[in-house]
Amino acid sequence: MPAIANRMPVLYLSHGAPPLADDPLWPQQLAAWSSELDRPTAILVVSAHWEEAPLTIGATSTVDLIYDFWGFPEHYYQVTYPAPGAPELAARVRALLRGGGAPVHDAPDRGLDHGAYVPLVEMFPDADVPVLQISMPSLDPRQLFEIGRRLAPLRDEGVLIMGSGFFTHNLQGMNMARPSDSEPPSWSAEFDMWGAETLRAGDIDAVLDFEHKAPAARLAHPRIEHFAPLFISLGAGEDTERPRSVIDGYWYGLAKRSLQLG
Repeated sequence: MPAIANRMPVLYLSHGAPPLADDPLWPQQLAAWSSELDRPTAILVVSAHWEEAPLTIGATSTVDLIYDFWGFPEHYYQVTYPAPGAPELAARVRALLRGGGAPVHDAPDRGLDHGAYVPLVEMFPDADVPVLQISMPSLDPRQLFEIGRRLAPLRDEGVLIMGSGFFTHNLQGMNMARPSDSEPPSWSAEFDMWGAETLRAGDIDAVLDFEHKAPAARLAHPRIEHFAPLFISLGAGEDTERPRSVIDGYWYGLAKRSLQLG
């Protein structure tokens, strides 16, 4: 894949559930964000909803989406996102990761899950940018950070690297009676504030060790899969790049903070 003039940024975004599309504010925020970015040659997505070891590359052609959620109204299962496949990007990912001795598998029939397509529908609605999804082979923060380091050269080839999770994610703690940007529970607000300040200060080591450093970490992330894509995004960033918050606020009490490096 050829180098381009402008290096692409790296994103970590809180992706929401399928009803994000009906939120009065959030889709506009995502659309405004993407409008400020250079058009990528391709998008590489790491979603909280795909854990598989060894690291696995998803479909490199256009296949059906994965509706990996239950109990929603039927129209959420009718959403389509026929983005082109990205076989050249898949080849580059294999080369970069295998160059470090990491095994890489392929799942040619696995389509995009909702952690990938829900935000992409809002950010790139024409579905005309090639998209590739890869799995998280573990939830170890430093292993994921190293994967991000190995993938960083893709930025110079026009690839938008996107980690998709949720800045706080405790479904039992969601307040379904409160809509977007209502007052969050204390554990969500405390963790969100700590994360914002720590990232602004550039203390990546503390973020990687968040389970021991952050307030209310176990409540904010009973299981860390929704925070884990952030580690790949941070790894793909330069040491001089401080993550900046592009979107903040809350969605039924969960922090929807979303970040950009570069």
